[in-house]
Amino acid sequence: MKINAEDTDQRHFMMYKPYGYLSQFVNNGQKQNSKKLLGELHDFPSGTMAIGRLDEKSEGLLLLTTDGKTSNHICSGGIEKEYYAQVDGDITNEAIKTLGLGVEIGFDGKKYTTSPCKASVLKTIPEFPERSRKIRDDRHGPTSWVSITLKEGKFRQVRKMTSAVGYPTLRLIRVRVGNIHLGDMRAGTVRELDTL
Repeated sequence: MKINAEDTDQRHFMMYKPYGYLSQFVNNGQKQNSKKLLGELHDFPSGTMAIGRLDEKSEGLLLLTTDGKTSNHICSGGIEKEYYAQVDGDITNEAIKTLGLGVEIGFDGKKYTTSPCKASVLKTIPEFPERSRKIRDDRHGPTSWVSITLKEGKFRQVRKMTSAVGYPTLRLIRVRVGNIHLGDMRAGTVRELDTL
């Protein structure tokens, strides 16, 4: 994703957005004082913006930049975004196949069919930092981990997709954007990048 190598004045970051934070620096909502914002995690330069969003209950890789062109390119350029979702129940091969083909979800009050994507069951449970808010335990039944890779990203899309096939998402972590991987980052940590 090297699209701005000639512009050395711009700055770029990757971070592990923790659970419970908004993907923004200013909160104009009604509950302004009770929401956690990205600026609490790092001293970002003026003009830094999140590239795309992760909702408050989602975690993982979030890219940030001071360059609007880079942000627009990544958001609208058909770049893959991979998510690991812990879902409620022992997900079936049929449900995975349906996810890959596309499912109907609601968006802005209308029905929308998602584009085909890559979906698979993770054979081993991924190791992530413990979340600040506990997820229900095994006494409430089995869970599965799935990988879903999209080139689109509508509001709460992955959560709506897994619910549409009968397996609500319990935990959602973005692990990759293009060729940038979350790797072994810890929740709340930030790394500056030379380029995106």
